[in-house]
Amino acid sequence: MSLYDIEVSDIRGQKQSMADYRGRVLLIVNTATQCGFAPQFKGLQKLHEQYADQGLSVLGFPSNQFARQEPGNNDEILAACELNHGVSFPLFAKIDVKGPGAHPLYRHLTNVKRGFLGSKTIKWNFTKFLVDRDGRVVKRFPPTATPERIESSIRTLL
Repeated sequence: MSLYDIEVSDIRGQKQSMADYRGRVLLIVNTATQCGFAPQFKGLQKLHEQYADQGLSVLGFPSNQFARQEPGNNDEILAACELNHGVSFPLFAKIDVKGPGAHPLYRHLTNVKRGFLGSKTIKWNFTKFLVDRDGRVVKRFPPTATPERIESSIRTLL
């Protein structure tokens, strides 16, 4: 299975294929508006604004699996991201990113790129996956890796 075989739903519930992003560099992030790492939304937005024309797509996937830091519904999440953080990059419907109910996208990402000490499990909000233009997952960054710290890795793929 390829990343491009996976279907997702955007934050408004519209089905979308990951194949729509073929040929783009992707930064896929599991997000939560009430997380201590939520200030990273501004850095993610900055990356989106700076590099979208060069082929970067920042994709946010809200999840409520870590200390219930994303309790709202999709409409509430969208409003919080737009109003509080100025987000205009694509957001998707709230999903599970770990456990038996993990979305196929996150099952794929964690099977391909493991975390610290080889762990597959997503440990917290704002774990980031960098995907090249051919759909290969090339790097996984922990929640503590700020968008500013990973910018050079993104530029290398653009």
